[in-house]
Amino acid sequence: MRSSAVPALPLAQRVRGLEMPWNRVLSSASEPAGAATALGPWHPQEFAAECVETIPEAGGMMVFVFRRMDGAPLAFRSGQYINIDFPIDGPDAEPVSRSYSISSAPTEPWTFSITIKRDPNGKVSPWAHDHLRPGTVLDMLGPVGAFHLADYDRRARFLLLAAGAGITPLMSMIRTVHSLPGQADVVLLYHGAAPDSFAFSEELDFLANVDFRIKVIYCLGDRECGDEWEGRTGRLSTSLLEELVPDANGRQVFACGPEGYLNSATELLRTVGVDDTSVFMEFFSGDREIRAEYAEEVAIAGEIAEEIAATTEEYFESQPAALDMYEPEYDADGPVEAVGAPTEAVDAEAVVPVEDDVEIEVVGVTDENLAEADPGSASDAGSAVPAGDGAAASAGDAGDDDEIAVVDPAALPTVGQGEHTMSFVRTGLNVCVGEDETVLQAARKAGVKIPANCQEGMCGSCKVVKLDGDVEMNHLGGIRAREIDAGKFLPCCSTAKTDLVIDA
Repeated sequence: MRSSAVPALPLAQRVRGLEMPWNRVLSSASEPAGAATALGPWHPQEFAAECVETIPEAGGMMVFVFRRMDGAPLAFRSGQYINIDFPIDGPDAEPVSRSYSISSAPTEPWTFSITIKRDPNGKVSPWAHDHLRPGTVLDMLGPVGAFHLADYDRRARFLLLAAGAGITPLMSMIRTVHSLPGQADVVLLYHGAAPDSFAFSEELDFLANVDFRIKVIYCLGDRECGDEWEGRTGRLSTSLLEELVPDANGRQVFACGPEGYLNSATELLRTVGVDDTSVFMEFFSGDREIRAEYAEEVAIAGEIAEEIAATTEEYFESQPAALDMYEPEYDADGPVEAVGAPTEAVDAEAVVPVEDDVEIEVVGVTDENLAEADPGSASDAGSAVPAGDGAAASAGDAGDDDEIAVVDPAALPTVGQGEHTMSFVRTGLNVCVGEDETVLQAARKAGVKIPANCQEGMCGSCKVVKLDGDVEMNHLGGIRAREIDAGKFLPCCSTAKTDLVIDA
């Protein structure tokens, strides 16, 4: 232990602001050189990734670490998410799509992590906890989302508000700040349900101890706690913010948690003087209007993703020459997987015995973007973040092999008003729809059951098959180009251009 007579070391000196490693590459006038360009988050891509590690976390969560099968790094911005296909009903059935935040830092792109909280009533999370193991390969699309740190921030003063599993995208931000040089001031206010429910608490405590730029405050809300609890209590309130973060109105705020928590935070932040332009929230709920810049960014990303999937060769030709080194090789069956050592799952404790008095630090722990909330229920926001697992099953719960009874749409009863008629062959009902009304809105009014979560074209949970007709779909990354080619679409963000026949 250091003697009290020894003077304390001075604080580290840093360059001004926070700059992402790819920022100068993207803004360079000359052609970037070397592998640096591979870290630039150019666009979402469709790729396969292999699970290489699973790490249990507090609060019933499990961290899943992946690496891309093509050997390329995953370039993304802190806070973004990916859409994952889970083969829950077997390899020959339609996969179930869910979106999860990436909790690892983009400065370590050769592997990336998501965290999934087990929900006993859910469809995806129990399967992931029970079946997703090292060696499992899943199809993914991403990164997507405008809930992320800026490429360059001269002041870099942040207030991060997390509730429950909403910590997941914020962990990526904290890890990124810690990994980069530059001046920054980060305060994390983290609300949890119980003293042992704070995921990543060991890592957060470590980061707060070794990095003076990071401050972590735990809070239990109004729940009862024992004498051993040393954190704060009380719901998110004006008084709590003014006491713990008196300079909140000078910070950028990133918030993630259940919808009720985020709605409350919105009003409280205004009360303490934080301008709306400084507040960023990850909503996967149709009850919130997505910011214009968010919709624009992700819509552009979705268009690029479709082009990539349609002609992969053209996609790679459009990239900077320095990226050619990451172009996968192709054969008749698609991209060739990278050659490497075979994956073999082992029990870590069986290889490295852990003694009771040895303290282990878990590195690279990740987070979850719970995009699986029950349709119609409050999402655990978070790209922000729907929490929990969901009954929001993806449109293909019935496999492609299911036979569709031959139905004459003219023989079905018709309800509603509008210019076009939608024939739902499984439900046995014709529904009229207006040109400005989404397919999902009209279907729900008529009582047709189509599971849906985000209702913004992001999560893909409402995906169904269109047997005939044309729609205009403005999705935000929730559907792949090959699925569109197969006749699928997202009713939540689609309007009818002609009469439709739908497998629902």
